[in-house]
Amino acid sequence: MKDFYIAHEDDIKAGRTTDVYFIRTKKILEAKGIHKKVLADVSTTSLPKGWKWGVLAGVEEVAKLLEGLPVNVYSMPEGTIFHPYEPVMQIEGYYEEFGIYETALLGMLSQASGIATAALRVKIAAKFKPIYSFGIRHMHPAIAPMIDRAAFIGGCDGVSGVLGAEMIGEKPVGTMPHALILTVGDQVKAWKYFDEVVEPEVPRTALIDTFCDEKFEALMAAEALGERLFAVRLDTPSSRRGNFRKIVEEVRWELDLRGYSHVKIFLSGGLDEESIKELVDVADAFGVGGSIASAKPVDFSLDIVEIEGRPITKRGKLSGRKQVYRCENGHYHRVPADKKLERCPICGTKVEPLLKPLIKDGEIVAELPKAREIREYVLEQAKKFNLSLE
Repeated sequence: MKDFYIAHEDDIKAGRTTDVYFIRTKKILEAKGIHKKVLADVSTTSLPKGWKWGVLAGVEEVAKLLEGLPVNVYSMPEGTIFHPYEPVMQIEGYYEEFGIYETALLGMLSQASGIATAALRVKIAAKFKPIYSFGIRHMHPAIAPMIDRAAFIGGCDGVSGVLGAEMIGEKPVGTMPHALILTVGDQVKAWKYFDEVVEPEVPRTALIDTFCDEKFEALMAAEALGERLFAVRLDTPSSRRGNFRKIVEEVRWELDLRGYSHVKIFLSGGLDEESIKELVDVADAFGVGGSIASAKPVDFSLDIVEIEGRPITKRGKLSGRKQVYRCENGHYHRVPADKKLERCPICGTKVEPLLKPLIKDGEIVAELPKAREIREYVLEQAKKFNLSLE
């Protein structure tokens, strides 16, 4: 018996995290000698909350999952903006060789893409001001690194998880918990102890809502740390917020009036894209928890669209091999694979195919970029194509 109810990498690679009917399908096909090459699309017909676009994430994990299998895989690059009804990935091979991995690969793509999409939406709502992911406490620790990676590539400027940050080559980001102030017993002492003990490269951000009114604690922190104070963080509980915007405005006013205009304002506590829209012009940075980390997964499905070279699929899906082109102005075109596009039918600019070789005969042939590179690609698309939250 394991101590924790988690699947280890060997369990996933062995297909033990699959739904049982895929095991039964494999058994039947092998018993009856049915050996057919298929092509399957990964796509979704809708996005959570009626969103118009998504951020594709989880591609690297799928590549590692299918590596070594006798399959060809074509995929949009990780971090690519996609829309409903566009195949984001295609898998080609004998079905009994890869069918048992459907559950795992869909889970990898679905959850990571949901988190990355939520992160970018929050980043856009914040008008590209700093956003930090503080939400792994809401999810099982076994997947904390995956959450941190997806949040980061979706646009977050940093993540709080120690292991998650390490795995993507970043440093974890955080301020101080109420527990520190409560245990010390005095907020000023706690801020000073933090300043004395924590390594100097960590910004001095004082949490200012533990015992007193935020504007008074902000001034206490500024007087205690002076020029070393980088920011104050308001994590005001909902029962005390009232008009949160007005509280923030008061803090900013009092700090500026006394010559502490260098002190930034950092907000956290139950924030999402809607609340951030209301606060973005009065704050400098945001710590976001469950609205990113617990984001609803994208409902991807894997559907056979071709068998032995013949287009065929189930009802409600489009059969045949496809390609998705995107032009320089962000127009997308899903077409049959044998229809080559060079120019956008809408604006006439050059187009590029988005479905590119990821795996060839079991070998990963695409470059798997670092998380920071993917994040830059995501933000570049968001700005270039002027992505809207509507």
